[in-house]
Amino acid sequence: MTAAFGIDHPLIAVRDITALRDRLISMGFNMTPVGLHPWGTSTSLAMFRGCLLEIIGIYDEHLLDEKPAGDFRFGRHVYAHLEKREGIALTALHSTDSVRDAAQAERVGLQVSGHLEFGRDVTLPDGSKGRTKTTLALLPDAAFPRLSFFLCQQHRPDLIYVPAWLDHPNTVHGYAGAFILARDKDLESLTTKFSRLYGTPRQCDGGLAFMTANGELRLLTRTAIEARNGPIPAPVLAEGESCIVALELVYADGEKLEKFLRNSGVEYARHGREIWLLDATQFGNTFLSFVPG
Repeated sequence: MTAAFGIDHPLIAVRDITALRDRLISMGFNMTPVGLHPWGTSTSLAMFRGCLLEIIGIYDEHLLDEKPAGDFRFGRHVYAHLEKREGIALTALHSTDSVRDAAQAERVGLQVSGHLEFGRDVTLPDGSKGRTKTTLALLPDAAFPRLSFFLCQQHRPDLIYVPAWLDHPNTVHGYAGAFILARDKDLESLTTKFSRLYGTPRQCDGGLAFMTANGELRLLTRTAIEARNGPIPAPVLAEGESCIVALELVYADGEKLEKFLRNSGVEYARHGREIWLLDATQFGNTFLSFVPG
């Protein structure tokens, strides 16, 4: 299972969650039905062991200010970012003890605005029922709003990481990393922020890489990202903020994955055993790529 502060799930905010969910299903992901948060956001998940892929939308603007955590309002944050453009609005980091891990975050200089707790009813594959319990510790970053985090603790992991739900036909099963478009003016501050949390980074092509408990967070230049993935969508560049623009996922069987990609009609390129999707606009201005593992 993922340890504390590992990549748990970046939230890809989109205006049409149903369309993206359908596209991901066509690509071989086992997506959950669209669920509703009490603060007005809708969600669908591809669950992996200890982490997940989440797409998120807005279903009720009247609920956006419900359940504040200090000055932070989860629904309002997603809505405000989605009004500007689609993309990753904030990112969950794994936690098995949100109080302990929030205290650690504060010790290394991150702001903790408060905690949220919620649950949802689930029906397991065998027909039995249960209710999840999730606690979030919100870590907003006013300087880099799209790089705001929250710690996510699942108190009932047995109702989340259900073996039948972790089996994706395309064999994707987790994260290898997340790539941040780091503006030149932000590089020093971002390096300091992530060094406090993850320690000394290693040099990588086009930037720096921080090892989390579940994949790497890389700070990369625009040139490095575009050399690897292709042109960054215009709305991302126009916004001018440092932000996560690419997610790297791990697969077990390349032939199965590529078969689903071909049948789905998405554009992709293969470089050795790595597979890169080429049109980030089809995935909420987020590049997706796949590596063996």
